[in-house]
Amino acid sequence: MRHRVAGSQKFGRRPDERAAMLKNLTVSLIKHDKVRTTLAKAQAVRRIVEPLITLSLEDTPHNRRLAESRLGDRMAVAKLFDDIGPRMSGRNGGYTRIYKLGNRQGDGAPMAVIEIIE
Repeated sequence: MRHRVAGSQKFGRRPDERAAMLKNLTVSLIKHDKVRTTLAKAQAVRRIVEPLITLSLEDTPHNRRLAESRLGDRMAVAKLFDDIGPRMSGRNGGYTRIYKLGNRQGDGAPMAVIEIIE
């Protein structure tokens, strides 16, 4: 049985590689507002990005340091707190949207676009 094991995707990588991949996808999503990837990776990135956007709603030095420790990119943190946080101030959650695109030509993997809602 696989009860209560949501989010346990391994993506065929070691834990450090998996963390780096998800961190890079998160930074790319914050910088570009939209990323095309597989459906499983988009769902995994959503679980990381949404709490970061919630963190950016209150712009304090402590929250900026927390975000920078999780992202490792000062430009992404600046965009998160200066652009995305104020833009989402009226929302109570649901900051991202995932569109399914169909299957990839080469291996049939389900593809998706994850974007930050305007």
